[in-house]
Amino acid sequence: MSSTTAPQFPSGAAYAEALQHTHLCFRHPELRGALPELTKLGLPRAISGAFASVFSLTSGTSGQRYAVKCFTRHVPDQERRYQAISARLAQLDPAELSQPWKLGFEYLPDAISVGQDRYPVLKMEWIDAVTLSSWLDDNHTDRFAVARLADRFEALTRDLSVHEIAHGDLQHGNLLVASDDTFRLVDYDGMYVPGLAGLGGTERGHRNYQSPMRGNDDFGATLDRFSTWVIFLSLKAVAADPALWNRLHEPKGESLLLTEDDFKSPAGSTGLRTLLAHQDRTVSGLADQVRSLAFQPLDLLPPLAHAVLPSQRASATSPIPASPTPTAAPGAGGLPCWMSGHVSPPAPQAVAPTVSPDGFRSRTLFDVVTAVLWPFALAAAVLLVVLGYPTPLIDGLAPIALAAAPVVLTAVATAFARSRRVERAQSREALATLTNELNRLENPVKAAEKLRKDQAKFDAAQADRNAAYPRAQDKLTAHYHGELKEAEKRKIRKQRDIDKKIDGLAEELRTALAKALVDKRSAFVRDQLRRRLIAKSPPHGIGPKLVARLAAMGVTTAADFTGYRPVQNSAYNNTSAVIVLSGGRLIHVPGIGEAKARTLDEWRKHVLASAVARQPAALDAGERRSIEQGNARRREQLTVQRRAVESEADAMREQARKRLEDSQARLARENTAAGDRARQQRQEFSRRTVALQQNSDLHGTLSAAVEDAKLRQRGLSYRRYLHFLYTGC
Repeated sequence: MSSTTAPQFPSGAAYAEALQHTHLCFRHPELRGALPELTKLGLPRAISGAFASVFSLTSGTSGQRYAVKCFTRHVPDQERRYQAISARLAQLDPAELSQPWKLGFEYLPDAISVGQDRYPVLKMEWIDAVTLSSWLDDNHTDRFAVARLADRFEALTRDLSVHEIAHGDLQHGNLLVASDDTFRLVDYDGMYVPGLAGLGGTERGHRNYQSPMRGNDDFGATLDRFSTWVIFLSLKAVAADPALWNRLHEPKGESLLLTEDDFKSPAGSTGLRTLLAHQDRTVSGLADQVRSLAFQPLDLLPPLAHAVLPSQRASATSPIPASPTPTAAPGAGGLPCWMSGHVSPPAPQAVAPTVSPDGFRSRTLFDVVTAVLWPFALAAAVLLVVLGYPTPLIDGLAPIALAAAPVVLTAVATAFARSRRVERAQSREALATLTNELNRLENPVKAAEKLRKDQAKFDAAQADRNAAYPRAQDKLTAHYHGELKEAEKRKIRKQRDIDKKIDGLAEELRTALAKALVDKRSAFVRDQLRRRLIAKSPPHGIGPKLVARLAAMGVTTAADFTGYRPVQNSAYNNTSAVIVLSGGRLIHVPGIGEAKARTLDEWRKHVLASAVARQPAALDAGERRSIEQGNARRREQLTVQRRAVESEADAMREQARKRLEDSQARLARENTAAGDRARQQRQEFSRRTVALQQNSDLHGTLSAAVEDAKLRQRGLSYRRYLHFLYTGC
C-alpha cells in the first residue's frame, strides 16, 4: 500500500472479525490457520492502542505463540522504519546486553486480508510478562526487589544509550517485567535508530512520561532522556519508601508516581512536593533533578548514567564559601553542571558587598572626647541656670536659654562625631549598593508573565504549524491524485476516440471496397462511352454534315454529352434543342432540332445501357488486396497511436509523481527548518526559564538583604550612638 495515498486502515473490530478465519485472511505459513486467543464471547481478544491492535495467535504448524500487531492508522515510511529498526537490533550481541530486553519481530507487508484489501502486520515474539505498573502493584513492599529493578532499568537505558537507540515511548505499559525480574521492551513503532536519522518522529509518547519541552520535531538518540529520569525516580522512591506507591500512584492509572501536570506546573504539584520534601536524600535529590530537567530541551538532557545521588554529590560539592554571595540552590534554578557549554549562561549575578554593620565598634579618641563633653555641658547648663536666677535677663537672654547653649553645642558635636563613624559610611554604602543591584534586576513577576505569554504564543504557532503540515501534505497528495485522474481521463478520452476509429475500420474497408467497385464500373462505362464514336455509328437521321457540326462543337463520342434540353422559340413559334455537354455547358448545333436531339440522346442511352450491362461485377484480387493492405496500415497506425497515448499518460503520471516528490521534499525541508528553529526557540525558553529562576532567587536574596541593611542602619541611630559612647557596645 502506498504511503502517499494515506490509506484508511481497518478498525480493531474489523481485524477481530477477519481473524476468526485465519486460514483465509493470512498468507504467512505460520499464521495461516493459527488459533487466536478468544474472549468469553468467542471473538479474538484484542489489546488496543492508539495506532494498532495486538492479538495473540498460536501457530498450528510450529505451536509457537506470537503477538500479531494489526495497524489501525497509517504511519509514513512504516516498512522502511521497521526494516531499519530490525536491522539495528539484529546487530546487537545478546551477550553484551545487560538483560534480554529486545524481542524478535518480522514486518509482513500485505499479510492480512480484511474485506477486499490487504494490510501489513507485525509478527512479534510472545513474552509472558507483566507491565511495570502491575509488577509494582504486587511487589512494591519488597524494597530490595524494587531497588534491584531500578538498577536493571538503569542498565537497560545504558544499553540503549551506548547503541544510540531511543525507544520513543518509555512508559509503564511498554516496560514488561519477566518472571526473572528482568525487563522486556515492547512497541517499537516510534523507535529511533541511526538508520532513521533525518526522518521525523511518528508519535510523542505517553504524556505522563514526556518532557513539556518535547515537540513533534524531536527524534534522535536523546528521545528517552526525560522518561528515563521519571521512571528511575519512581523506582528509587518506591524502593526507599514503599508507602509512596499507595500514596501517589492512582490505581489502574496511566502513570507511576508523577503525571504530566507535575512536570508542567512543579510549583503546584503535590506529588513532586512530596518527593522533594522526602527525608531520603536520594528521593529528594532525584526529584530535584527531574524538576530541573522538565524545562530543558531533550537534546541537552544528560543520560541516566549521569545521575548524581546524594552520597556522590556530597563528595563532589565544594566547601560553602564564607562570602555572603547569593547563589541558586541546586535544582532551584541554577544552571546544572552538565549543561555548561550547551545553554547560553544567564546574565551575571550581582555580588552583595560586605555585610552592613549592625552596631558601632571600638571607640576612638574623638568618641572619648565627645563622651567627656556631655557631663561638662550638663554641669555648665545647671550652673548657668542657678547663677542666672532670679535675674530675668543677661544681655537680653533668658537664663534657661543661655544654659541650653552648652547642651546644644555638645549635641551638635555628638551628631558630627556619629556621622564620622566608619560604620555609618559602610551602612550607607552597603544599602546603596544593594538597592542599585535590586533596581537593575528585572521584576520576576513581570518577566515570568512575559515568558508565559511568549511560550503561549510559541505553542499556538507550533500547534498551527503541526496542524498545517499534514494539511499541506494532504493538499499535495490531493493535487497529485487530481493530476493522475486528469491524465487517466485524457488517456481514456483519446483511446476511446482511437478505439472508435479502429472499430470503424471494418466498415471503412467495406465502404472502400464498394467505392472501388463503383469507381471501377464508372470508369468502365466512361471508357465504353468514349469508344463509341458518333461518326462510326451515327444515329438515324444524323448525317455526315451534322456529325461534322457536332465534332466542331466538341461532341464526337457518347461520352461528350449527357442529353439535351428543348428550347421554345417564341419568335418562330417552334421548339428547338440544345445539347448538354459532359461539363454541363449547353451548345446549339445548327440543324439539330428537338427530334434529332432526341434521336441522338436515345442513341447515347442505348450505348450507356450496353456498357452498364457489360461492366465488371467485382474487383480483382490485386485491387482488393491493395485496399485491404491500406486498411491494415491504418489499423497499425491507430494501434501505434493508442500505445503512444498510454506512454503519454505514463509520462504525465511520472511527471506528476516527480512534482509530488519535489513538493514533498521541499515541504519536508521547510518543516525541518521550522523544527530546527522551534528547537532553538525551546532552548531559548529553557535559558530564559533558568535565568528567570536565578533572577527570582537573586531578587529575593537582594530584597532580604536590603531590608536587613535598613534594619542594621536603624541600629546606628543617635540614641544607639549615645549608648555606645558610655557602654562601648
